[in-house]
Amino acid sequence: MNAPVQSVSSSATSTPRTSDSSIGGLLLESGKITPENAERVLRMQKELGIRFGEAAQRLGLITESDIQQVLARQFDYPYLQAGEGSYSPKLLAAYQPFSNQVEQLRAIRSQLMLRWFARGHKGLVIIGVDSGEGTSLFAANLAVVFSQLGEQTLLVDSNLRKPSQHEIFDLKSRQGLSDILAGRADTNVVAKVDAFVDLSVLVAGTLPPNPQELLSRNSFAALTPRLDQHYDVVLYDVAPFSVGADALAIASRVGGVLVVARKNHTRIEDINALREQMRHSGAEVIGSVLVDF
Repeated sequence: MNAPVQSVSSSATSTPRTSDSSIGGLLLESGKITPENAERVLRMQKELGIRFGEAAQRLGLITESDIQQVLARQFDYPYLQAGEGSYSPKLLAAYQPFSNQVEQLRAIRSQLMLRWFARGHKGLVIIGVDSGEGTSLFAANLAVVFSQLGEQTLLVDSNLRKPSQHEIFDLKSRQGLSDILAGRADTNVVAKVDAFVDLSVLVAGTLPPNPQELLSRNSFAALTPRLDQHYDVVLYDVAPFSVGADALAIASRVGGVLVVARKNHTRIEDINALREQMRHSGAEVIGSVLVDF
């Protein structure tokens, strides 16, 4: 699977569900209009025979983006408006879900569903050759679009050298994967991302002095099937291949790998070397994605 050139980003925030799923009810609940304004809208709606949202727009009470967000909530497709939430503004799947870049992300998601997850697999390793290739950001955005599909999605930050998912999703420093593997925590440290009903994140946790050895333990082998039981999709963001063999330890347990390369940065020979190493570890390279930041 060779995916189109990507430019991706990350973010999300919480919007509670409502018992009134009408456009008017959702606009009221979100504070976009007041009860008094709702009456004005209803009068215009009745007089002109137009939709509630169109009437509210004509009165200057809401914008087109307000309508799009409410429609997304009606169809269980959560996303955020610019400036909303405290997540990274580079989460395009959260803040610009109708952009061309996110359309390409959805195309990648479809290929992965057909080529990997439909074959009964749950886990997938996301890896870059070198640092600075945007692998973690790509993994975060991919996790968001899987959750928007309604798949129970878990993003595991298994980069125990220089993790970043806690920053992308604004998760406070807490116990995580390393603490579970060391027997100091359990899976209850997984954080639910409330803005996206079906998305959870397991942060890296305490940075250990021995990341490769920790990931090679039987405790990691025992953890992966436990996660598979509770989620439809489990994405593992791993340290770049150039910094150590951590990814080989993870890939041999998870089974599938998606390689992320950066346009005009990653060398073809390095990608081929990575693919060969993965093959020797027993993992299947599902495809590669070219990102452009």
